[in-house]
Amino acid sequence: MMKRLHRHVRTARYIVYKETLVDFREHFWTFLGSFFGIGLIGIVSSQHVEASDNLFLIGSFGASSVLIYGAINSPLAQPRNLIGGHVLCALVGVTIYKLIPGHLWLSSALSVSTSIVLMQMTKTLHPPGVATALIANIGSEKIHALGYIYVLNPVLAGAAILLLVAIIFNNSTKHRHYPNNKNWYKVWRRYKRRPLG
Repeated sequence: MMKRLHRHVRTARYIVYKETLVDFREHFWTFLGSFFGIGLIGIVSSQHVEASDNLFLIGSFGASSVLIYGAINSPLAQPRNLIGGHVLCALVGVTIYKLIPGHLWLSSALSVSTSIVLMQMTKTLHPPGVATALIANIGSEKIHALGYIYVLNPVLAGAAILLLVAIIFNNSTKHRHYPNNKNWYKVWRRYKRRPLG
């Protein structure tokens, strides 16, 4: 009995230890990527809109940063999912809000549910995209006034900025590769070695 208990304690300790290991190099690049990604969106926002407006910095970009800078190998963090998920969900959110503007509970629920199913069908599943659809419904009057412009700016523009920063920072070291597609990485390395001109 004691042997068995001791073995379970050892196994539990090993699992807890392995799950809480700190990889400072990984955390450093995660911090830099997310800092520059969100910071760049903030800078672009401050150059083009009033300081109190902050339409570029929608909440779903923070959640996307967790995936594309912190969980770069996740299928949900890949470029197709990042761009496709946000754009598709923004289209759904704006469309449903325009069709059902007076019933916030109904438009919000329909936007979220429809977005999830469409992302599954198009293989662009990106959980923060659902928040983008929800923001199109529950956002301020400034968001509602944008209409379909919301899809292009801030959603597509912001997602493109996050992607560009993710490609730069996640490929700056030998131990991180983004997107998680070996063929893409080979093309990227060949392109970087090719002489200009």
